Amino acid sequence: MIRVVLADDHAVVRRGLAGLLESTDDLEVVGVAKDGREAVDLVREQRPDVAVMDLQMPVLDGVEATRAILAEDVGTEVLVLTSFSDHARIDAAVEAGAVGYLLKDAEPEVLLDGIRAVARGESPLDPRAARRLLLRASRGAVPAAASTVPDLSPRETEVLRLVVAGLLNKQIAARLGITERTVKAHLTSAYQRIGVADRTQAALWAQRHDLS
Repeated sequence: MIRVVLADDHAVVRRGLAGLLESTDDLEVVGVAKDGREAVDLVREQRPDVAVMDLQMPVLDGVEATRAILAEDVGTEVLVLTSFSDHARIDAAVEAGAVGYLLKDAEPEVLLDGIRAVARGESPLDPRAARRLLLRASRGAVPAAASTVPDLSPRETEVLRLVVAGLLNKQIAARLGITERTVKAHLTSAYQRIGVADRTQAALWAQRHDLS
């Protein structure tokens, strides 16, 4: 069971999200917060696997709440769920330590899969957020060591391209006609070959090496 804390300043959104998560068999809402300070307190008390965090909230906004939650070091990962896709907010949320960034206009299944992905150690990103991060990274210098491109298999390359496009493992599996477990195996192999630790780093690497 994946334990989740929800943080949003709108009561209707909080109730809707809680109902959506509780309709599943593997997600459990262990706390609901109406501002960032409450979110930090709930994380400290409940130690959930994932905190789903809005960005614009009173008392303490989502960026500062994310930073505070990571400082607690209780093993909770933060997935941002917000209405905003502007550059400054994306940068601030990721720099604060959020491992995923989804928008509220996403389909319910995308959010559920995103929470599960975060709990598995992955980094789900809305394609608009992913594009922003990739563009920012492309302006930086590529380390000399990165000039050597490992010998990826055709399937690993294909999977990485879909990661850059912002697809989650379940969506990649459906697109390629393979199982989600096989997608994960290809990603694990690709991570080892290119020397990265997670989905975001893999997407940045793929973009730098023109695999997008």
